Amino acid sequence: MSNRIVIAEDMEENRIILEAILGDVYDLDIAEDGKQALEILKNKPHPALVISDVMMPEMDGFELLANIKADSELCNIPVILITSVAEETKGLQAGAIDFIAKPFNSDIVRLRVSNQIELSSYRESLEIMADKRAQELIAAKETFLETMATMIEYRSIESGTHIRHIRELTDILVQHLTTHPKYGPILLQGNPATIAQASPLHDVGKIAIPDHILLKPGRLTPEEFKIMETHAAVGSDMISTMMTDGNPDEYLRHCYDIARHHHERWNGKGYPDKLAGEDIPLSARIVAIVDVYDALVSKRCYKDEMSTDAAMAIIRKESGVHFDAELVKAVEEIEHKFRSVYQ
Repeated sequence: MSNRIVIAEDMEENRIILEAILGDVYDLDIAEDGKQALEILKNKPHPALVISDVMMPEMDGFELLANIKADSELCNIPVILITSVAEETKGLQAGAIDFIAKPFNSDIVRLRVSNQIELSSYRESLEIMADKRAQELIAAKETFLETMATMIEYRSIESGTHIRHIRELTDILVQHLTTHPKYGPILLQGNPATIAQASPLHDVGKIAIPDHILLKPGRLTPEEFKIMETHAAVGSDMISTMMTDGNPDEYLRHCYDIARHHHERWNGKGYPDKLAGEDIPLSARIVAIVDVYDALVSKRCYKDEMSTDAAMAIIRKESGVHFDAELVKAVEEIEHKFRSVYQ
């Protein structure tokens, strides 16, 4: 942690005294008013602490404190005010963490400064530990979900190949869409790469589908298809058990949306929730179109592969019916990249 302190004090005598008390232990930046102190804070590495007098020209201590707390880059820097007992309540309400009274008692000044720097260092360490723990939990969730997707691959080699294709195709399409006038800004609000990372989980609910249906070498009966349809809700339910805080991370949110809604249709005739149009999450709309593309051009136990031209003809026909028309246009623009996945 930094060993620097920014001191804002308009009286030269007080600046000299504070330098004498603290200068042998800390690196000091001295400002003659709040405005000068704020310039130092914005243009130099952040200090461990700010000490500010209240009564100053140009910008007083309360104004300086308000500016610090209003700035997202500076708001966590602790501030000690040099003020009277009468002003302590106002200072606490404004966000000060401690006070120093005049005339200065050197022992008290040193103790209050060292205590606050130690507390600030402790808070910083706790924040680092909490962030590290949160990242570990996210990684554990991702590993678990990837393992579930791999289990599907073990049950069906075709599903495994499909999973790998979906990830590659999704990555290609998402990268292209980041420059799309409508969808680019939406995707760039987060990390677009997480959509491709989440896409292998689109069929995770198939873990619950019996082998005689999942691996059937022929068309499914209406009754069997109803059972197959349940994989969307089952998969999203599995993922939702990890979304306990009500504010899931971006990866889990995409996992859920894709698993549940990649079989919805633009016209509202899909499943499981019969969502229509832009009510279908964008990530699910993206995976929906690459899912069908791969299914059409790949050999399955119940069908032969189709040419890429024939597959694109079907996708164009379903523009605005099954698929988002804007996404169909985007796929047309980069379909040569799709073909390279299979070459």
